[in-house]
Amino acid sequence: MDQEQARKAAEDRLRQQAGFKRTIGGFLITIVASVVIWALTGQGYFWPVWVVLGLGLATAGMAWSAYGPREKTPSQAEVEEEARKFEDR
Repeated sequence: MDQEQARKAAEDRLRQQAGFKRTIGGFLITIVASVVIWALTGQGYFWPVWVVLGLGLATAGMAWSAYGPREKTPSQAEVEEEARKFEDR
């Protein structure tokens, strides 16, 4: 990976991390609003659990994308080897 590609990858990752942090705030507001609505409407079945679970899954996916392992860029040798497999068909 050359310097320009590394810089672009770093910028993309930082953009994902900033977006993740902004999104978490929106998720928290949604969860709190759901619990407040539930509490004000009789406190029967705790339906906000579905909101929490859904947003939790979305949060986990976004966190993995923003903070998880970096994608390995294939080397030129790996690309050429894979290309040879297609040529052999």
